[in-house]
Amino acid sequence: MKSKINKVVLAYSGGLDTSVILKWLIETYGCDVVAYTANLGQAEELENLEEKAIKTGACKVYIEDLQEEFVSDYIFPMVKANAVYEGGYLLGTSIARPLIAKKQIEIAKKEGADAVCHGATGKGNDQVRFELTYLSLDPHIKIVAPWREWEFDSRKSLIEYAKKHEIPVTITEEKPYSSDRNLFHISFEGGILEDPWIEPSEDMYILSVSPEDAPDKAAYLEIEFKAGIPTAVDGEKESPANLLKHLNNLGGRNGIGRVDMVENRYVGMKSRGVYETPGGTILHTAHRAMESITMDREVMHLRDSLIPKYSELIYNGYWFSPEMDILRKTIDETQKDVCGTVRLKLYKGNCLVVG
Repeated sequence: MKSKINKVVLAYSGGLDTSVILKWLIETYGCDVVAYTANLGQAEELENLEEKAIKTGACKVYIEDLQEEFVSDYIFPMVKANAVYEGGYLLGTSIARPLIAKKQIEIAKKEGADAVCHGATGKGNDQVRFELTYLSLDPHIKIVAPWREWEFDSRKSLIEYAKKHEIPVTITEEKPYSSDRNLFHISFEGGILEDPWIEPSEDMYILSVSPEDAPDKAAYLEIEFKAGIPTAVDGEKESPANLLKHLNNLGGRNGIGRVDMVENRYVGMKSRGVYETPGGTILHTAHRAMESITMDREVMHLRDSLIPKYSELIYNGYWFSPEMDILRKTIDETQKDVCGTVRLKLYKGNCLVVG
């Protein structure tokens, strides 16, 4: 027996999965569905999303630009902690989930909804990240995870359902891998990438040129830090989101920030991920350099011992946990004197500290 649900807030992108989920929720639970879209710099078309959601059956639609909050309250604290998972992954997808889920809970309270819903599959990490955040902020909220409940088992079955119910989705040729993008990075996984012996083709990459095709002349830049937070590039103060966009452009042009690794998922399997994090790689390199000249030796060594745990908590979905609160406060304490300017040289995939 499915529990009774009156109103649910759905994390909605307007793609095939969440469009089908919207209709499926109405059919399966007979509930009102509030569609919610977070703009985290994913560069997907947000126009006509409201119209599409309403046409599919949503009773209300929220589209929120969260880019500044995402960078200032989630990415920059992570940069302060030098967070990196298993030596390579800068946690771009992991850090986006708690913000999306937090806003869902806020909208649920505002709308009087008794449930929330996500479109994460039943075998990945995102289901854990969403649901741990939901329950951390509202232990009584009901959670619907369609991929663990419904009968659909393929993209083809979703397309058939969409056609049957006249759901307005654009059917595109299926990519041989999946991707997730926000202002911090883009990730690729699954499909052909599940064979770790296959090198990704160059046409897969979106945010960066290959190091071989990067300019033959090095690019120099300077980043200013105050208490561990980047505040300006080349003397120009910018908002957190604009500063990161600027570094993404600089890094991407110079082939910075590509990572190809096999990582250990929280749910118990190994997964190959290919990542592009140009601006994040620059910030990570610059921040560690700034610390090298401003941080006490013993404080640094103690803080370094906390990085694996801090990164693991983000990766596994525990951003709003009490242990993360303690770690964040400790990191903040270590950053008070991390102030100054770092000069960097970008050249064909290399990010070098030169001042």
